[in-house]
Amino acid sequence: MANQILKAPEGPPSDVERIKDESNYLRGTLRESMLEQISAGISDDDNRLMKFHGSYLQDDRDLRNERQKQKLEPAYQFMLRVRTPGGVATPEQWLVMDDLAQKYGNGTLKLTTRQAFQMHGILKWNMKKTIQEIHASLLDTIAACGDVNRNVMCNPNPDQSELHQEVFYWSKKLSDDLLPRTRAYHELWLDEERVAGTPDVEEVEPMYGPLYLPRKFKIGIAVPPSNDIDVYSQDLGFIAIVERDKLVGFNVAIGGGMGMSHGDKTTYPQLAKVIGFCKPEQIYDVAEKIITIQRDYGNRSARKHARFKYTVDRLGLENVVTELHARLGWSLEEAKPFHFDHNGDRYGWVKGVGGKWHFTLFVEGGRISNYDDYKLMTGLREIAKIHTGDFRLTANQNLVIANISSQKKKKISELIEQFGLTDGKHYSALRRSSLACVALPTCGLAMAEAERYLPVLIDKIDEIIEANGLRDKEITIRMTGCPNGCGRHALGEIGFIGKAPGKYNMYLGAAFDGSRLSKMYRENIGEEEILSELRMLIPRYAKERQDGEHFGDFVIRAGVVEAVTDGTHFHN
Repeated sequence: MANQILKAPEGPPSDVERIKDESNYLRGTLRESMLEQISAGISDDDNRLMKFHGSYLQDDRDLRNERQKQKLEPAYQFMLRVRTPGGVATPEQWLVMDDLAQKYGNGTLKLTTRQAFQMHGILKWNMKKTIQEIHASLLDTIAACGDVNRNVMCNPNPDQSELHQEVFYWSKKLSDDLLPRTRAYHELWLDEERVAGTPDVEEVEPMYGPLYLPRKFKIGIAVPPSNDIDVYSQDLGFIAIVERDKLVGFNVAIGGGMGMSHGDKTTYPQLAKVIGFCKPEQIYDVAEKIITIQRDYGNRSARKHARFKYTVDRLGLENVVTELHARLGWSLEEAKPFHFDHNGDRYGWVKGVGGKWHFTLFVEGGRISNYDDYKLMTGLREIAKIHTGDFRLTANQNLVIANISSQKKKKISELIEQFGLTDGKHYSALRRSSLACVALPTCGLAMAEAERYLPVLIDKIDEIIEANGLRDKEITIRMTGCPNGCGRHALGEIGFIGKAPGKYNMYLGAAFDGSRLSKMYRENIGEEEILSELRMLIPRYAKERQDGEHFGDFVIRAGVVEAVTDGTHFHN
């Protein structure tokens, strides 16, 4: 029963609400659009619906001006995101993704910050074949984008194998159970025949309803002491509570989110707040009821204010918790103590329980490709051919070759050596702690470079790092091409948001364990000013830091920026 005190915002529905309403449960005119041969693109309405099927229409922005001059349509292509709950894939699935990237994509794979595969450069005529081959590998792209719950993240750490298996089970169950129930995906891409409904049998979405959610919804499960999935950045975060090596349940955190809009102080990144504890078997009930609160009270008029964090802030945290308990029919227990140490990955070889080995590979920007002097994609392909364990995509865009048997370790070690696959230890700790979204040339929202530029910028920052003896000191550095926050810039000790070509807002002061946001330090600056600021700050950190003090803590203690204490940025 909805709480009469709580209300959704008033105002006319956004255009996306109309599109969903008219879509016949996400079908729209997609079938006709994908068969139409005149253009490589599709209509804006159908592109909005494509997101629910795991894809965005994009164009190559490097070619945009030239094609315009030639009076050609943009170089349209599709990005396809593959739902990979908890980031776990089999070697067979890895080989399928590799093969599809060569056949239909741009020859590369992107490991995303939400532990999913992403392919770019797929032409309209190849989309159906690509999705069908993904489906045949027992992966899919359903709800990888769109106004629904997205890929559910979970800590990929194979060192805690038994615990990971249990936590992974819950992440996969949540991801599967919270999918839309419409058969549109199966009809459009997998040639499932539509069953004609009788007058009294209509298609329904039991949880989402015909309009789905006001905006996307993100869930992640962390296993302390690692906060590698940045649990406070999630709309709904679960923090595993382990007692005597047994999973006893999860602390529940709500209302996180990284996106904002430049110059709009009513938008902001925010950390999720812990509201209580639930037992493992209660996790789905909690997730479902929280999603229905967002469904009923989220902002369907202004999409900039439609994420769950704004719903929580508008209604009040206590009111949301009261409503949650009413919908559950029981109350969360008091949150249990936990502690996070870091939000990064740990690289190289580790021997886990059961005698299995794991190798965590540093993948700069999450881009799996072959470079002139580094055949990363080929090397991983050869490993996948003989590997009998699994691959784990991390939330920091890296890759764990996990559960390597003792018999396979020698051969996989030889392949790692042969192809020069790196655990990153010959790189600076700063580079190993970097994140970057795709940005240009494919993301339509990017205002500046990120994935292509951050490695170049780090080359220059590394000179300052080396000169000050900080090569092995981890500092998280993150860059996004726009304020939407796909690279979780607001949780980087050094963060950059693209403002215009070559120009960024620079943020400092996030916590190393992901528990505090950064704060604006300099606005709209280019490379010269970025390096000038770091030439001042990094030597100070090297000389003045206290024992074990992280860079984000230092800049606050030294008064460079104020600590963000209210869970949001003060300025954007």
